[in-house]
Amino acid sequence: MILRVVSKLLVPFIMLFAVYVQFHGDFSPGGGFQAGVIMAAALVFHALIFGVPELKRALPEAWVERMMAVGVLLYMLVGVAGVLLGGNFLDYNVLAHDAIHGQHRGIFWIEIGVAITVCGVMLKFFYVFSERGKIDG
Repeated sequence: MILRVVSKLLVPFIMLFAVYVQFHGDFSPGGGFQAGVIMAAALVFHALIFGVPELKRALPEAWVERMMAVGVLLYMLVGVAGVLLGGNFLDYNVLAHDAIHGQHRGIFWIEIGVAITVCGVMLKFFYVFSERGKIDG
């Protein structure tokens, strides 16, 4: 009972910390990879307290697989956008009216894609390992 109450209080703050790490990755240690892992850790913590079926009900395995693909797709789209706007693949300078703004815009979207992918991959690992040892049938 105590763990359930405490986890309901902690999980939102862990997720908020993941968002902080995501958006302050330019200025301090952090970024998409760390934010994705922290977000996945919050969800795994929730699953350990309330059970894996509860997490799978809230975030089905199909959605986790889509997260992995969407994050990579977002990363790739930023790269292709640079090519379509006259630069090289992942050339952020052409993404805005000046190079500095283009760098910020490109890095922002790349890091969002990385966070989504990493969170999805970590959750997929957790889902696969949570099923390990169970016998079908």
